[in-house]
Amino acid sequence: MWQLIRQFARTGHSDEPAPTAEDAWRNEEQKVRREILDLLGRALCIRQIDAGSCNGCELEIHALNNPYYNIEGLGIRFVASPRHADLLLVTGPVTLNMKAAVLAAYDATPAPKLVVAAGECACTGGIFSGSYAVCGPVSSILPVDVAIPGCPPPPVDLLRGILTACRAR
Repeated sequence: MWQLIRQFARTGHSDEPAPTAEDAWRNEEQKVRREILDLLGRALCIRQIDAGSCNGCELEIHALNNPYYNIEGLGIRFVASPRHADLLLVTGPVTLNMKAAVLAAYDATPAPKLVVAAGECACTGGIFSGSYAVCGPVSSILPVDVAIPGCPPPPVDLLRGILTACRAR
């Protein structure tokens, strides 16, 4: 035990420096807030659907809600029901078991509805392409407005894809 404590005392600890104020996200934050209000005039409501992913994309989507990105403060919020959503954010390849649920969520979303495929699996099927349990990418089931590639895509790319879909509206 004492050997371990002495080793900790000798090696010290490595701290990661805090992010600088000139971070790319901080520069875009005000522009994004203004753009969302100009495009929609109100909050953008998103229903996120996991169609069979590995949860890597979901972790990046959750990062959008942390204090660093704070998309809720930008006028973007996640809702529990597709009936309240403007946009469906779908991750993962559409599995056979989720096909009916994805179609039901799409049908329940009021028009005009937007669909964003997030992640490599949702865009192309990824490593699951050709599997007996997968229907294919989201575009094989639903009309996709914007595809965000990456495995997983970083939060800034997710936000850019969401804004691109809103501009297409």
